Parts: sequence; C-alpha cells; structure tokens
Amino acid sequence: MPAGHIELERAVDSVIVGRRHRQDHGDLTPLVESIRRNGLLQPITITLDGHLICGARRLAALKLLGIKTVNVWVRSGISDRLGELLAEQDENVLHKPLTQLEAAALYRELKALLAEDAARRQEATRFRATDDDGEDGGGKLPPPQFEHGKSRSQAAIMVTGRDSHKTLERIGRIEALAADESQPASVRQQAAEEVARLRAGGKVYPSHLRVNAELSLAELDQLAADPTQPVEVREQARLEAGTVRAAEQEARAAELEQLAQAALARVKAAKAAGKKKPARPALTAVNTGEPVPFPLTAFLATWDDMAEWWTHYDPADIGPALTAEQWARFEETIAGTVAFADAARAARQDRAEHIA
Repeated sequence: MPAGHIELERAVDSVIVGRRHRQDHGDLTPLVESIRRNGLLQPITITLDGHLICGARRLAALKLLGIKTVNVWVRSGISDRLGELLAEQDENVLHKPLTQLEAAALYRELKALLAEDAARRQEATRFRATDDDGEDGGGKLPPPQFEHGKSRSQAAIMVTGRDSHKTLERIGRIEALAADESQPASVRQQAAEEVARLRAGGKVYPSHLRVNAELSLAELDQLAADPTQPVEVREQARLEAGTVRAAEQEARAAELEQLAQAALARVKAAKAAGKKKPARPALTAVNTGEPVPFPLTAFLATWDDMAEWWTHYDPADIGPALTAEQWARFEETIAGTVAFADAARAARQDRAEHIA
C-alpha cells in the first residue's frame, strides 16, 4: 500500500465526486469488462472526508456494474483544492487524456491556485528572521519545483507536460468571448463556433486567428455605423469590411486575420489623419492575385503569435507527417522568410550607417 494511505471498505454511492474538470469519461466498456473479469486491480483514492481524488472512471464503471461497496485508499494531506487538482492531474496523465477544453479549464484553476499559493508563501516568509521561526504558511502539498518561474508556465506543464500556456490561454480567451454578452453578436457567434470546433478536436491556432479576424471586422462595423465619425471614415470602414468578407471563403485563417487587421489599421490611420476622401481598399489579392501590402502592426502581430513556435512541435513527428506538397510549402515559406530577413537586416544596416 502506498505511504500515507489507509485502506478500508466504503459504499460506492458515498464517494463524493464533486467538481471535476473531466466531463467525458470516454468508452467505459473495456474498463467495465476488466473489472467484471478481474475485479478492481487499483483501488480508487479519496480524502479523509470522502471526496474523490483519483479514479473517476473506475468509480463510474463500478456504478455501471451495480457494485455497492468497494475497497478504497484514504489519503491524508490532500484536503486543499490545489492538492486535489494535483492528484486529479496525476490521474489524467496515467489514464484517458483531457479534452482541449477540459485541459484549459484545469489550467486556469491551477494557474490561479499556484499564484495564490506562491503569494501566500511569500507573505508568510516576508518578515521571518530565520527558517525556524514557524510554519511557512503554504498549502499542505507544496507545488513541484519547475525551471519556469511563472504560475502560467507551471500550470501548463502540469496539465500538458510542456509549457503550452499560450495555447491554453487562447482556448480560455475564445471561451470567454463566446460567453461575453458585451461583445458584438458576430464575435460571440464566431467564438461559439470555434469552441465547438475545439470540442471536436480542432486546432487551436486557426480558431484563435479566426476569432481575431472577427474582432477586427466587428470594430470596422462599429466605425462604419458610428454617426460621430466623419462620412469618409464610415465609408472606408464599410468598404474595407466588405472586401475582407468577400475574401473570407478563399483565405486561410492566418491570411484572414492579417487581412482584417490590415483593413482596420488603414481605417484607423485614415481616421487619425483626418482624410477627406475615402481611400479604396489596398487589398487586391482576391481579384488580381497580387500580394497584399500589410501594415507594420500586422507584421508585429504575426511575429508575436509566432514567438517560440518551434518549442511546441517535435521535428521528429512533423517531418514524416507532412505530405510532399505541405513540406514544399513549408520550405518555400522558410526560404522566403530568410530572404526577407536578409533584406530587412541590410536595410537596417544601411540606415544605421547613414545616421552615423
């Protein structure tokens, strides 16, 4: 029996499941058949007051089998919410993985609790003269030590095994926008559609980009309908929004976000400059196939989103997984990026020399 546990018999219905981040137990049939044939090989674990720590799927299987009592491990020292979450995550790592939305929910709560726990420990030790002056005031289960110092990085590693906090934050932002009644209806609808895509296992980054595009379009719509804006600005906002929406069916998520951000940037620039005539949209890619000129803000947003992208993928997985066409497109993008960087670097050096 593991250290810190006692084993006793308990009524299955008396185990308190409480709030769990796993919403879907998956197919329990193999587990039910295993318990039917071999019994429960690993007992579920509960706290002293009967709350479930590990074994939600096993408990559900026992109920399906109609089993009334079961031997459980009762573990002391896990009574605070952080300890329960850490134990629940241990269970998730070893068994059915969380969905993306479940992982994001667990990440948000862990991040908040880790931040609170760190602040409590810092406050408790702030005025201590020596290490022997008293208890440190922390939770019963101090969180593991990580190389990353930020709570968001710690929480992401605990949930996914890597520092995926950007992805988890994006999921949370999309869910928040879908539920935010202060947002325009178009934004809430787009965010709700992306939540449904994520629930079905869709990729997070394209959903993030599509929501960003809809936010920019909503701001353009607001400018177009704002009677306090000059007629020229309202007309340009209407034209820009219409042009982006016309490209929506043909553009990929990344292109759509850039188109929308570029359009919004042009309207804001016109608004700030007080232009008297509405400028025709500079966007021509859909009609002519020519490259679209994007503003500096779109460039910065693109590279902010791309920061450390290579840390989120395993080259050993990506290389063999891509088709020949996908790999050629990747190589072309890399080559174009390197050529652009070389030209931009040379321009910076020329400017520096002229200034000197």
